[in-house]
Amino acid sequence: MRLIIPTLLCLFCLQTSQSQVKETSYKEVSFADAIKRNIKKYNVQSDKEFEKGDILKGNALFDSLVQYHLVGTHFEDYAFKSINSRKVKLSKINKPVFIITYASWCVINKGEIPAINKLARKYEDDIQFIVVFWDVKSDAKKMAHQFSNQIKVCYANESYSNDQSVVATLKHSLGFPTSFFLNADLEVVDIKRGGIPIPPRTSVKKALDFNFEIFDQRMVSFLSKKDLDQNQGQLASVTE
Repeated sequence: MRLIIPTLLCLFCLQTSQSQVKETSYKEVSFADAIKRNIKKYNVQSDKEFEKGDILKGNALFDSLVQYHLVGTHFEDYAFKSINSRKVKLSKINKPVFIITYASWCVINKGEIPAINKLARKYEDDIQFIVVFWDVKSDAKKMAHQFSNQIKVCYANESYSNDQSVVATLKHSLGFPTSFFLNADLEVVDIKRGGIPIPPRTSVKKALDFNFEIFDQRMVSFLSKKDLDQNQGQLASVTE
């Protein structure tokens, strides 16, 4: 009997500990908090690699930051200012979201805008495309006409007091161009930074096709991940 009681106590403690770990693992983590906790360490490590000229390792570090610290976090429910004077609140969209950030003074990759327009038409029913310019409204408006009607063109700038949080979290931490893939619950599915390398003297047509092919592969992967998550959620509800 003396041996049984300590054993039962140990088993109870182990189960309680496992339950607490499981509960903690499912606890919702905000994207902004994950950035604050991890971006400084990442910047120190990546800066060393880029200074050594090791671009591949620097990029691999960013991929590890995304996969191990940012994927699965909950994106803030930002309300982006649209160039048509209507706010775009992420929680009101109710479907997966693709956000890509630019600045009017930064040269956008050849063929990228036409490729994104083509993608927005192809995936109109499945994904909401949002372009965010880190600019004041007048500068963003000069660029807006290049994007199709399926895309919501927005802007944010540090000169606007209510934009300081989104600018600090997205622009100053990760730079631009950066693309964010969010599911319908605003969970981060993936993040890509930088444009797609286009060889010099590539024609506009070939650049468009190349951009479209790469982005389309990402969209397919993005939607496949969404379907997988839905199926797992349905299976979990059945087995509970």
